[in-house]
Amino acid sequence: VAARRGGTGNTSGGMDAPSAAGLGGADPQLQRFIEVETQKQRFQQLVHQMTELCWEKCMDKPGPKLDSRAETCFVNCVERFIDTSQFILNRLEQTQKSKSTFSESLSD
Repeated sequence: VAARRGGTGNTSGGMDAPSAAGLGGADPQLQRFIEVETQKQRFQQLVHQMTELCWEKCMDKPGPKLDSRAETCFVNCVERFIDTSQFILNRLEQTQKSKSTFSESLSD
């Protein structure tokens, strides 16, 4: 686990998820640790994406202070990023629910 944990920050979001699923008979505490670390990694990846996107969009000339236009742009950018991410998650959940409902009706 220590070797896997050392590389957590540099891998893509889905790299550890199959490992957690493959540990069906393993220690539940280890499974929970892997799930938590995977969630942390996904969160860090989202923050990185948001920072990169908003920086490129809002910061045209870096200086010693953040002007009000750039500050407003950053706030709006972060809020839209969060709104969009939440919308996508909700949409995926709805799609997943409708697929499982559809497959349950087929099996009846």
